[in-house]
Amino acid sequence: MAEILWQPDEARIAASRMTSFAASVGVALEGKDAGYDTLWRWSVQNRERFWSAVWEDCKVVGEKGATILGEDRLPGAEWFPEASLNFAENLLAFEGKQDALIFRSETGVRRSLSRDALREAVRGLQQQLQAWGIVPGDRIAGFVPNSEHAVIGMLAASSLGAVWSSCSPDFGTRGVLDRFGQIEPKVLLAIDGYTFKGKPIDTTAKVEEIVAGLPSLEHVVMVPFLQELTGSATDPVRLEKAAVPCHAWKKAIQPSSDAPLQFTRLPFAHPLYVMFSSGTTGQPKCIVHGQGGTLLQHRKEHALHCDLREGEKFFYFTTTGWMMWNWLVTGLAEGATLVLFDGNPFHPDAAALWSLVVEEQCAIFGTSAKYLDACKKSGLTPRTSHDLQHLRLILSTGSPLVAESFDWVYQEVKADLQLASITGGTDLLSCFALGCPIAPVRRGELQKRGLGMAVQVWSEQDQPIIDEAGELVCTESFPSMPTGFWNDPEGKRYHEAYFEFFPGVWRHGDWVALSEDQGMVVYGRSDATLNPGGVRIGTAEIYRQVEQIEVVEEAVVIGQDTGDGDQRVILFVRLSPEATLNEELSRRIRNEIRENATPRHVPAVICAVDDIPRTRSGKISEIAVRDVVHGRPVKNTEALANPKALAFFRNRPELSLK
Repeated sequence: MAEILWQPDEARIAASRMTSFAASVGVALEGKDAGYDTLWRWSVQNRERFWSAVWEDCKVVGEKGATILGEDRLPGAEWFPEASLNFAENLLAFEGKQDALIFRSETGVRRSLSRDALREAVRGLQQQLQAWGIVPGDRIAGFVPNSEHAVIGMLAASSLGAVWSSCSPDFGTRGVLDRFGQIEPKVLLAIDGYTFKGKPIDTTAKVEEIVAGLPSLEHVVMVPFLQELTGSATDPVRLEKAAVPCHAWKKAIQPSSDAPLQFTRLPFAHPLYVMFSSGTTGQPKCIVHGQGGTLLQHRKEHALHCDLREGEKFFYFTTTGWMMWNWLVTGLAEGATLVLFDGNPFHPDAAALWSLVVEEQCAIFGTSAKYLDACKKSGLTPRTSHDLQHLRLILSTGSPLVAESFDWVYQEVKADLQLASITGGTDLLSCFALGCPIAPVRRGELQKRGLGMAVQVWSEQDQPIIDEAGELVCTESFPSMPTGFWNDPEGKRYHEAYFEFFPGVWRHGDWVALSEDQGMVVYGRSDATLNPGGVRIGTAEIYRQVEQIEVVEEAVVIGQDTGDGDQRVILFVRLSPEATLNEELSRRIRNEIRENATPRHVPAVICAVDDIPRTRSGKISEIAVRDVVHGRPVKNTEALANPKALAFFRNRPELSLK
């Protein structure tokens, strides 16, 4: 059983929203792990009662209806078929002068927007969209950073029942068109540029290319984002070559009448967001999420699993191209103040985000496992350099958080906080396993499976297993399942994505293990698992050992087919500038893996590379590397943040099997 690194005290457990929720549904929280496992079992055995109770406990604005679950099937379950609600109405339920949003840039710019000011800006943009004839189901696209502009755009769109979709401005033109071109938006919100590592990057030419490639567009709203950051003249940004009307942001959010803010209430499954898969294996999938399922799932996770309270500062380091932005924004429904950041997290120095957490007095700081590992490698000790008294919860996702990073957080950040590694994805726009404020944090484990989520780990023989790696599955329906894929009327692609491997069961594609204490360890994507000698190995098991070596900045591991039905393990490492991959370092890497994993994990070949391809949300693209090594084309390099890195893996003589 994994070592306990943090344990909530009795007062914290008693005061948690999860404890009060359990009391409201009549579940006694007694025994091991403060009784959470009892509550989890009740929630999956009584899903209709559970999700109805979440609606009531979170005081969802709207009509719930008498039927909680209509036809129950995977896929195609009908949750809350009689409900009527509006997503934006729920996020804008709080009024007053308290900050709703705080924006921070790497340049030092800070802006805040009160709840009333946010509602007023949404009212102005809503009136503009209505004047342009936007109706429920129309698409509004955002080529915008993680700033107040994106939040206002999304809320104005969803207030009318329009569908919101966004890409971060670092996407290339082709990547944007591969996404937005499929959903045919009528309105585009775009920016003139941004900064990265202090360098201004003009995007107006890119925006003109995007506009030219979207014949469905009827209007463009230009945000002078770079002008705002640099303090230059704030004249309206003009697009010289745009074939559609181009409007200034400030004018677009200015109300044109005294008409109050309106909310169009819609069915539970009405489309809210179109999210996109990473798309490195082909054109990105357009995943449609409904407004009710997204709202209910996020509110459950924020209120119960994060114990988020009204007035708390909630910060997640993300871009608008990653699902964590959508997850963060729903925190408005709890009355939280959202802290939005745009820029490089290590600019102007490695402690930039920790300084932000202190300055804004954040209670929750969300980030990626790679960011925490980079902080550890850089020698940061926020415990001694920063006053983190307000910080009570760190969230980590994007890739598995290794046990040694758990150690670093508790030794060098803060001993008395909850560290919650979470896993889920764009596919469900939420989590399968995540934090639990009433249970201990165990070294290297995600704390618990999510309430209401019938998550199991299955063997290839379709059997539930414990303390053994297997496929993460969900055996029952849940409200935040996608309503479908865009332009997939028969549901064929949707079915193939999740239900073909285990018929009638959601197979997520993660290779995980469920421990006896009901925590979870994630080993990587199951489609990227290694299979030397017929034994499946999760890539995270190798990363955990390699990335403890101080001169290894980053690594990617793949299985290379040997032509005889077997695989051999290939490891690529990006080293610190002063290091060289010599015989001594190679031997040290192999020894670390052999001694701390198994001999099967030891790579047959180790190669040094200058860069490793990552998706735009920062995830290492093992599949892209595997395809290049095997001479297969990478179908969509626009999905990569650094596609030039693929060249380091092509035609390597060390990988010849002859």
